[in-house]
Amino acid sequence: ILCLASAAAALDFKYHHTEELEEYLRGVHASYPSLTHLHSIGRSVEGRDLWVLVLGRFPTQHKIGIPEFKYVANMHGDETVGREILLHLIDFLVTSYGRDPVITRLLNNTRIHIMPTMNPDGFESTKVPDCYYTRGRYNRNGEDLNRNFPDAFENNSASIQPETQAVMDWIKNETFVLSANLHGGALVASYTFDNGNPVTGSLKGYSRSPDDDVFIHLAKTYSSNHASMYKGTGCDNRQTFPEGITNGYSWYQLEGGMQDYNYVWGQCFEITLELSCCKYPPADQLEKFWRDNKIALIEYIKQVHLGVKGQVTDKNGNPIPNAIVEAKGRPHVCPYRTNEQGEYFLLLLPGTYVINATVPGFKSMLKTVEIPDNTGNFSALKQDFSFPEVSDQIRSRVASCPKTPLYQELARASAAVKPTIHILVLVTAMLAIFK
Repeated sequence: ILCLASAAAALDFKYHHTEELEEYLRGVHASYPSLTHLHSIGRSVEGRDLWVLVLGRFPTQHKIGIPEFKYVANMHGDETVGREILLHLIDFLVTSYGRDPVITRLLNNTRIHIMPTMNPDGFESTKVPDCYYTRGRYNRNGEDLNRNFPDAFENNSASIQPETQAVMDWIKNETFVLSANLHGGALVASYTFDNGNPVTGSLKGYSRSPDDDVFIHLAKTYSSNHASMYKGTGCDNRQTFPEGITNGYSWYQLEGGMQDYNYVWGQCFEITLELSCCKYPPADQLEKFWRDNKIALIEYIKQVHLGVKGQVTDKNGNPIPNAIVEAKGRPHVCPYRTNEQGEYFLLLLPGTYVINATVPGFKSMLKTVEIPDNTGNFSALKQDFSFPEVSDQIRSRVASCPKTPLYQELARASAAVKPTIHILVLVTAMLAIFK
């Protein structure tokens, strides 16, 4: 056992290719079998496993009341820093459990999923590390995985790739509450929406979600705990990000992105973390990248305990799946629903809210809650709902949101033709002035 623990802890600051990465993950699981669960959620185009290491007191399965969190890195194969710092995060978590009270409580109350690489083929195809763009960005089929998901605003014509499908299935099969995907090429925390239309404010250069306040908080949590991201200086004089954060659409429009998919279809709040100006920096810089991100990675995980959580049950105490539970004033275009255990998780900042629970066919139930900041206690506020008129023979129908654009205003004012609209407005205004 001591030998296994020693082997698992021997993690150098270097780039770990596929075989080394797998060997390390297997070693960690062998050394900490009760704290970790290692599994593959699918395979890449070239047949490489998409490994996920789960950490927590109950690593093998979801437990009622314990939220699910995930980190995904190396979605673009040539953006490599996230891949390595997630391995060091794993090392830090398992070696701190039972020794550090904060990490111990975090793992006892959170189920953490870590995928070091979503695009192993792209990583392996990057033969010459480069700070800028390389073909390794794409998967083996030449597809950009962060343009490959269904889009809430326009039809995405890209063919769904094996890596994308594996992640979509993974999201569907877990009750993820909070997530981040780790990229490189800039230094900023970017939040949803990445795409948009006039309904979400795109004509003003900002695409606002119903939970914009929460997303700003999440992005600031990471940037403010990072060694330098909060300064907002970006990577050159042309690019600045106040407080180290940006709305995705404000930065640049992106169709088929993973963070929007998580939020709309996965009921999971996800932000995109750009961690290095250089996409594939020299290995001797990796230790500094780990030091710069270590505190931010932990503080961000804690945010999964924001807001309110609970169960929706019938008169016999049985869980009601697919009940809609949302905070009044912030409805989601795809209504947020309870899982198979009747659970819901809503990320909300401290304050007073009215929570609306609805079982289709029955009268909605409203409850006013005062939400404190419970992240330090590793548990969101608990608020259950019991429907006395609902029996276990009557259950909410299984509901799924279509994978077609959900913000239909786009058909009348497509973001793709925004420049044309702006030019027409400008020309009209100029003609009026000259007249």
